Amino acid sequence: MRKNLFLIAIILGSLLLLAFVAPQAINTVAKKLRIPKVNISAPDFRLGLDLLGGTHLVYQADLSKITGSTSDAMQGVRDVVERRVNLFGVSEPVVQISGSDRLIVDLAGINDVNQAIQLIGQTPFLEFKTILPTAQGDAIIKQALGDKAQGVTAVNLCAPENIVSLNQFLLAFRVDPCYQPSGLNGSGLKTAQVSFNNQSLSPQVSLELNSEGAKLFGEITQANLGRTVAIYLDGLPISTPTVQSAITDGHAVISGNFTPEEAKTLVARLNSGALPVPIQLISQQTIGASLGSESLQKSLRAGVFGLLFVALFMIVFYRLPGVVSILALLVYTLLVLSLYKIIPVTLTLAGIAGFILSLGMAVDANILIFARMKEELAAGKSLNASVHEGFSRAWLSIRDSHVTTLLSAVVLYMFTTSIVKGFALTLGIGAIISLITATFVTRTILLTFVGPWSEKRKWLFR
Repeated sequence: MRKNLFLIAIILGSLLLLAFVAPQAINTVAKKLRIPKVNISAPDFRLGLDLLGGTHLVYQADLSKITGSTSDAMQGVRDVVERRVNLFGVSEPVVQISGSDRLIVDLAGINDVNQAIQLIGQTPFLEFKTILPTAQGDAIIKQALGDKAQGVTAVNLCAPENIVSLNQFLLAFRVDPCYQPSGLNGSGLKTAQVSFNNQSLSPQVSLELNSEGAKLFGEITQANLGRTVAIYLDGLPISTPTVQSAITDGHAVISGNFTPEEAKTLVARLNSGALPVPIQLISQQTIGASLGSESLQKSLRAGVFGLLFVALFMIVFYRLPGVVSILALLVYTLLVLSLYKIIPVTLTLAGIAGFILSLGMAVDANILIFARMKEELAAGKSLNASVHEGFSRAWLSIRDSHVTTLLSAVVLYMFTTSIVKGFALTLGIGAIISLITATFVTRTILLTFVGPWSEKRKWLFR
């Protein structure tokens, strides 16, 4: 009676899982059978870039001015870009570091590629700079301008009223004769908001620094009393205020010639993340939806063929237990696919490969059980005893093999890139679910065939 209840629970559970995994198929069948009021809905599978189509972007970061840890700087870039891409509304973006100075951004299923590229490229690089010694500035100007350097000195070029001329010089020669990095950049920013100058009522941007930024800014202003500390945005100075007193409360003001809209835009960009280092787009590859659809169809076809070949092998070599293992494998497939939707798992070609591999691993547990059953039957034991003995003696091998596979999947997931992580995640999920189906589902279904009639037909189990 108890095993019958378990079997009924498995059947009902499988039907519910089928409705969750493939609601469209259930709705189509109900429509053809003219069953009224059947309209099942469930979330779709999340597909990766290689299946859904989208854009693959590669950015290179300029780490030449980083004095500390470059890996920390790249991690900061990754976090900021991921945050901005999420604001854009891209489904399941993949943002990962490649090598020491490159950032890979995969945007699956986006409608406007150029807008997304522009959004990432417009992320501001905010930096505070201190005045460069005049002699060094004059040497830089002379080296850049050559004979045309007469009359152009660091004193006049770096004057606050000549900020436009300085910008033109920076754009032309890519060297700064006026200011040098202070070590404080956008990573020290906590928040930004629009404010207005009390005297001129012109819009400005008020910055609040985090604890590390506030400490560094206090040291910078203390060391530069009466001198200029310039605020650079994307490599160009937008404000060059003179330090009147040490600022230790972590508040600063960008007072460029902003319109209200420009100030609001700058605040929005700063609040969504200022890059700790500048980045440049060096490669773009677009994967069409048709190519992704073709890859998905081939992957599904490979999965179906794999399932059919496994089913054929099991039925030929193990007969009735082989049929039971295929039923358990179908339950396994429904469980795994349901988890892909619930977690959710972003399916890529590598992830589907992990799933197909896990199909063979799920059947492997049954092979250990059935092989042990054959040995017990050959020794003259009853079918009922052989089934229980097969599960009991095979359990340790099944447990150890699945634990080692799961450990491998965990290591791959923790220490590899996202492509391999997709494979590791689907393989790890498969290892866990396989333990359930091999020890519970297969056992429950197989025991329903054990009885007086099967004792006379042991050939079905040999």
